[in-house]
Amino acid sequence: MRTVHTIAELRAQVATWRRAGERVAFVPTMGNLHRGHIHLVERARERAPRTVASVFVNPTQFGPNEDYAGYPRTLEDDARQLAAIGLDVLFAPTVAEMYPRPLDEMTQVAVPELSGVLCGASRPIHFRGVATVVSKLFNMVQPDVALFGEKDWQQLIVIRRLVADLDFPIEIVGVPTVREADGLALSSRNGYLTAEERAIAPVLYATLTACAERVRAGERDYERLADEAKARLSAAGFRPDYFEIRRAHDLRLPADGGADLRILAAAWLGRARLIDNLAV
Repeated sequence: MRTVHTIAELRAQVATWRRAGERVAFVPTMGNLHRGHIHLVERARERAPRTVASVFVNPTQFGPNEDYAGYPRTLEDDARQLAAIGLDVLFAPTVAEMYPRPLDEMTQVAVPELSGVLCGASRPIHFRGVATVVSKLFNMVQPDVALFGEKDWQQLIVIRRLVADLDFPIEIVGVPTVREADGLALSSRNGYLTAEERAIAPVLYATLTACAERVRAGERDYERLADEAKARLSAAGFRPDYFEIRRAHDLRLPADGGADLRILAAAWLGRARLIDNLAV
């Protein structure tokens, strides 16, 4: 595996592959890798003979009171894991490489219809930062296919819309969430949980599962279902941010009897903000 830190090095390597007619798959990450990230890269290697992953803690997607400064930076361990599964290139740029001018002066990308609800309601700048950095990374890597985990369902939908609206010739693949044996979705922020909180954390998945079963059984009072789910989470020790049933493809509120739904939730447990979702 080759590790590069500049856009010029990355583009030179990709150009070599392109001249040879090779497809390129891409997995963007913020590092502090876990089995879910590794699974994404393994799926990427099935999609193309050449694979690129990025590790970049993106400042533009963190709000002023969020955990940007304390977000774990584990590049050496991340590189070791990626090399072990046969990644071709790890792109690990600095903030100055990605944003050479003051952030508030640089061009930004927004997907307004999908960015103001759910996570976007409590993190108002988050998806603008995501859309901007992903657009830049897509332009740098120019992949044929890019893979994203379904745990961040809203992010996946935002990126699919971005690619469609800006005519990026990139296939976007959502990869099912990787979970612990007790159902907890793998997340870099799970490391914030204390031992006591870790024992409580699977209640989020259990609550999603119970709600999904009731929807499948024919219940259609989605607001009541969500209120009961939030009450269950609160009783377990969470501070719910949201728990909602939405149309999967555009995150709009469903009509009665609508198919292709997604139940999405975010809740604080100690200093960890956990998110998860399930298809119905």
